[in-house]
Amino acid sequence: MKYYLIAGEASGDLHASRLMRALRTEDPEAQFRCIGGDLMQAEGGVLLRHYRELAYMGFVPVLMHLPTIFRNMSRCKADIVSWKPDVVILVDYPGFNLSIAKFVHEKAVCPVYYYISPKIWAWKEYRIRNIRRDVDELFSILPFEVDFFEGKHHYPIHYVGNPTADEVSEYLRAAKASNDSFPDDNGIEPDKPIIALLCGSRRQEIKDNLPAMLEATDDLVANGGYQAVIACAPAIEPEYYHQFTTGHNALLLPAGGTYKLLSKAHAALVTSGTATLETALFRVPQVVCYETPLPRLIGWLRRRILKVRFISLVNLIADREVVSELVADSFSVDNIRHQLDSILNGPRRQQMLEGYDDVWRRLGNENAPQCAAATMTRLLRTRQGQTD
Repeated sequence: MKYYLIAGEASGDLHASRLMRALRTEDPEAQFRCIGGDLMQAEGGVLLRHYRELAYMGFVPVLMHLPTIFRNMSRCKADIVSWKPDVVILVDYPGFNLSIAKFVHEKAVCPVYYYISPKIWAWKEYRIRNIRRDVDELFSILPFEVDFFEGKHHYPIHYVGNPTADEVSEYLRAAKASNDSFPDDNGIEPDKPIIALLCGSRRQEIKDNLPAMLEATDDLVANGGYQAVIACAPAIEPEYYHQFTTGHNALLLPAGGTYKLLSKAHAALVTSGTATLETALFRVPQVVCYETPLPRLIGWLRRRILKVRFISLVNLIADREVVSELVADSFSVDNIRHQLDSILNGPRRQQMLEGYDDVWRRLGNENAPQCAAATMTRLLRTRQGQTD
């Protein structure tokens, strides 16, 4: 069968590539065409556009790049019609993907499956109307979404397990069997505890968060015997980080080394997103840091507009505060430093590790890509049998 996949950022590229690999085990004749990244291309996807050309965040950057966004969307729609896939599989990235879903539904090209459902439980809950109308099957990777979609909105979904948990488990198993020369290869001192800095996958996130993270760790690096290591994001050249690291004693780890870094880290400062969950699954105590423009206004709006109490996946899955979240008006160098000090040693650190154990339990043991692939191919074959 022919599968058209769309992912708009680095984490989507990773999850989509794993799904493609699983789809091929269920359907050896699978053909893939996609908007995504290097990992999807490595799995055999014919790449129409790289996600670097789509990954704009914030009102002003999106506004400035609207012509490019619209061109990419038009080209994607035309490509889908021309290629005539058996299914379009959307991976997160709702602003772009829900527009594609509407188009595919209106043109009756093929069914639309959504893998890693849009986070409408946080905001823009009205999008449930679009999902109900345009998405044939929704595949969730977060256990609490079942009650939201099925209990609150009576929209049946498939919880398939969490791919990040699969990826971390797979990495840890492989790391046990390997001879790891990570400290020597990257200038990292093996006897100094590491504070990992995971400052986001997009330029704006890095610009907003990394300077404060570096300032908060300067004294610990200079006087406390720690070393700060920045995990470079895929598709962001290392040179971009240099404007922020000048004057700070921090090491840069090339893209692709985040899991290796987390497997060695003593603590972490993490910009909200999938990285918060990855950090928890590696059992690294963390502080979630997310700077915003107009912090007081955003903090006020957050308390009144967001439908959830937390922004980090760790706290959302645990349904309680396991990690500290410094967002908008609570984001400051002093607050980051204070929260980081509390998790380097002592009872707060142990409480957080116990909370991580609860997160693991709630995620379950399903192999998410394999479970999703098996369900997708079964549904498609059933549908084809009905239409033949």
